[in-house]
Amino acid sequence: MPHAHHYVDLDRAAWAALRDGQSAGLDASRVQALAGLGDVVDPREVEEVYAPLARLLLLQDAARSHAREATAAFLGAPARRSPFVVAVAGSVAVGKSTTARLLRELLSAGGRRVDLVPTDGFLHPNAELERRGLMARKGWPESYDTRALLDFLAAVRAGEPHVQAPVYSHVAYDVLPGERQVVDRPDVLVVEGLTLLQPASPARDGRPRVVASDYFDTSVYVDAAEEHLLAWYVARFLALRDTAFRRPGSYFTRYAALSDEEARETASAIWHRTNGPNLRRNVLPTRGRAAVVLEKDAGHRTRRVRLRLP
Repeated sequence: MPHAHHYVDLDRAAWAALRDGQSAGLDASRVQALAGLGDVVDPREVEEVYAPLARLLLLQDAARSHAREATAAFLGAPARRSPFVVAVAGSVAVGKSTTARLLRELLSAGGRRVDLVPTDGFLHPNAELERRGLMARKGWPESYDTRALLDFLAAVRAGEPHVQAPVYSHVAYDVLPGERQVVDRPDVLVVEGLTLLQPASPARDGRPRVVASDYFDTSVYVDAAEEHLLAWYVARFLALRDTAFRRPGSYFTRYAALSDEEARETASAIWHRTNGPNLRRNVLPTRGRAAVVLEKDAGHRTRRVRLRLP
């Protein structure tokens, strides 16, 4: 990871101590309700990993508000209201969605309005991906409607009301036509996705491009070794075979009748064709751009935290 000297590495115990006696206040049933399929999250993980993280984010939000008020006072103008935007990035099957949901829950303390928007909704619809020959690269940077995502982030960051985001269905494996999530000037916006931290590449005319990370106040990368990610992906595929794949309208109905061995082979093939190469080429290289890296062990539990110093 580049610029390692700008990071502080903390083991689980050292990080847990930074919650400063604050409790997440979530019982086991609530934690389980927030966990994604296959994720191992318990109240202890929430208290020792996510409570300190939420405390850090709230401190950063307060500092940002003070800085904005100071600038407004200098200009003799009212401070402009803008949400604190947190990105959650990482590989398929690493538990990004669970991390994002836990942060939404913890940052909502004290009456804050927190919205969570997955970037899956900004994927091009399947018909468009088929037209472009990109179905086998779904989740890669080129499979997203980047312009729509940037317009959404710019509008939310500008404090515009009733900003709409498209909605994705993992059962239909497609963007849902006409479905929209409305984001109406929240205090905090959590954005979750695979390739959110991609750096800008120069435009043809040499001018810098705007990228999603230009709109983030901070970012969290959920990290794990690829061998663990593959094992979790296969396990999740087996679980989905017995649940979501059997639902009416599921894109994956054809996988519902697979034997365990066939399901493992199919999931492994999908990983090696699409998710693994995307991880290595487009996702993992962005880890060094994250403000916080949560490093998971084989049991899905966070063992270390890497914090980038400003």
